[in-house]
Amino acid sequence: MILPLTLAHRAAWLRLRQALWPDEDAAAHLAEITQFCAAPQRFGQFGFFSAQGDLLGFIELSLRVDYVNGASTSPVAFLEGIYVQPAARRRGIARSLMQAAEAWARATGCTELASDADLQNSASHAMHEALGFQETERVVFFCKQLDSA
Repeated sequence: MILPLTLAHRAAWLRLRQALWPDEDAAAHLAEITQFCAAPQRFGQFGFFSAQGDLLGFIELSLRVDYVNGASTSPVAFLEGIYVQPAARRRGIARSLMQAAEAWARATGCTELASDADLQNSASHAMHEALGFQETERVVFFCKQLDSA
């Protein structure tokens, strides 16, 4: 069953977020969860729950009004993260979460849903393709530190 995620789900949601993004500390995750729940006009988040009420997967979305690589409209619904517990994969959960994401995007007036993945993350690339995304470009980002002078 797909349900919108709320602060009432934060403990289970936090566990899955930590599995997806293990380099981020719990306090940062909780701050983002709070931010998502506080701004429903900007963020959408959905969970897939088992019949027993266990959170098996989640998807997080945002509305982006800045430039989004590969998109031609604004705002664009952006897939910020999607995760399904390993034991629950290959059962259509990601596809169900994506359907909820697409419905949310349409309801917010978007005609495009964009995403990104690390260049080396071939598993994510395959998942995106399986969910109907098309690769639009590959980008390498650069940054240069400036002297204070």
